[in-house]
Amino acid sequence: MIEFISANFVPLMFGGLLVFLLTGFPVAFSLAATGLFFGLIGMEVGLFPDNLFQALPLRVFGIMQNDTLLAIPFFTFMGIILERSRMAEDLLETVAQVFGPVRGGLAVAVVLVGALLAATTGVVAAAVISMGLISLPIMLRYGYNRTIATGTITASGTLAQALPPSLVLIVLADQLGRSVGDMYAGALIPGLLLVGLYLAFIAAVALLKPDWVPALPLEARIYSEPNGSSGHRSLLLLLLACGAAAYGWSQIHDSMMAQWIGRENPAATDEVFILSATVGSVLALALALLNRLFRLGLLSRLAEQVTFVLIPPLVLIFLVLGTIFLGIATPTEGGAMGALGALIMAGSRNRLSFDLMKQALENTTKLAVFVLFILIGSTVFSFTFNAADGHIWVEHLFDKLPGGQLGFLIFVNALVFVLGMFIDFFEIAFIIIPLLAPVAEKMGIDLIWFGIIIAMNLQTSFLTPPFGFALFYLRSVAARNDYTDQITKQRIPAVTTAQIYKGSIAFIILQLLMVAAIIAFPGMVTGSLGEKVKVDESAVTDMLNNMPGMEDTDSGQEASQEGMGAEPAAEGEAAPAEEAAAEDDPAKALQDAVKEDKK
Repeated sequence: MIEFISANFVPLMFGGLLVFLLTGFPVAFSLAATGLFFGLIGMEVGLFPDNLFQALPLRVFGIMQNDTLLAIPFFTFMGIILERSRMAEDLLETVAQVFGPVRGGLAVAVVLVGALLAATTGVVAAAVISMGLISLPIMLRYGYNRTIATGTITASGTLAQALPPSLVLIVLADQLGRSVGDMYAGALIPGLLLVGLYLAFIAAVALLKPDWVPALPLEARIYSEPNGSSGHRSLLLLLLACGAAAYGWSQIHDSMMAQWIGRENPAATDEVFILSATVGSVLALALALLNRLFRLGLLSRLAEQVTFVLIPPLVLIFLVLGTIFLGIATPTEGGAMGALGALIMAGSRNRLSFDLMKQALENTTKLAVFVLFILIGSTVFSFTFNAADGHIWVEHLFDKLPGGQLGFLIFVNALVFVLGMFIDFFEIAFIIIPLLAPVAEKMGIDLIWFGIIIAMNLQTSFLTPPFGFALFYLRSVAARNDYTDQITKQRIPAVTTAQIYKGSIAFIILQLLMVAAIIAFPGMVTGSLGEKVKVDESAVTDMLNNMPGMEDTDSGQEASQEGMGAEPAAEGEAAPAEEAAAEDDPAKALQDAVKEDKK
């Protein structure tokens, strides 16, 4: 029996964890219980020393001191404040008025607002529930196809997993041992491309099946001018002016950064994009404020409404990401700045109250404690797992896969996709990623690229039946019974669970296509990380030459060489030619000295 346990310890650990999870025990405590239980068994059968768990308190204390994880409560608090201050309602109403006159405009508005909510709130539940309550009745009122309507809402809500500042990216960066800023930079282009893919799909539906996505009727357009015009021309002119300002900034960005922070290297594309968008957004807000204060009449009602509703959250998220990409602020500091900005935005709209603060703090605390307990549980599990050389066992599972890196990535993504149907993304990030990351790194896979692939795959877990959380969120707010619409007085049939599930299929396919694109074109992730720092060997040599005491070292070496005379070099000593080379190259001399010290 002891031999069987010793030979199959790691598989038995996985089986024990599965048993704990199937009993319905919370994941965090299941992980900790499995680690402690099998650790005790390992000590009894002689696999581990009796002091195995003595270092465990230090590990837990190290988790409590992890500054990176502080970004999670900050961004969560920011998102809850913005969501509870009814920002989603204002955004959906305004953006729907902008795109409503065209076929598919409501769906386009849902995707764009979902992307903005993802970049500000970062919480899938808040985005899906808000859009389900506000936009789904409007879509059904004006005759949208139900699978398109429900699929658009659930898929747009899951963008919070892929777009910075995503909580998933923070957790993955921590588990992969990489910078959160690099993870954000790598995710920006794939996330925006996914938004574009959603919009292209809606445009294709509008062309092929126009009856599925009708335009808003004239009576539903509320921001019209006294002369009857819609105000879109004024909005277009404002957009062009701000776009020109943003483009102008992109041309001088490097020179301005060189003056302000003394950086000589060219900036990464994502940094230039974020800062340029910030300049254009601030200009739009300034023009709208001047137009309203001095009653200039240069902007239409629609243009003003779009500016005052859309620009503040855009400026907030651009400033948060911009300071992170510039290196001015860490993700934790950026999250704190975002939380403060959310409080200012809510207060400026007279929507900040004691009850709102209480709800936001309670929900933030619950999520932070939830993440912390799962991380502690996974640490206890991995403590025993690694002590049993489980990482080597995992490596052997994958070293026989055909296809090298590609075969490994295909298998891992299939595994994560299936697991995402049953367990939450936090559990996947804390249980599976620590097991796969060493294997990926050993195979030469860039871990930032690997993390973005996993994050994009985890996004599908919110849409895949039977346990897609976004599907459940929408089910909780969609009409379960037939009802009479208050505007049109028509009878609207209930939304069925089958319609919600069916609506997610097309968007799951789009997300998997995006995963395949990231695997096929890693440059869309790694190209945003900038060039690695190159060491100038001549500059290092000059620095060593100018270091105090180097002259004495050189003279000492010369004296030593003279004292040696013509005697042959003993074994282990440097040859005369090598010593001369060392005198000419201080860096070489320093390396030789270090080697001698090690001996």
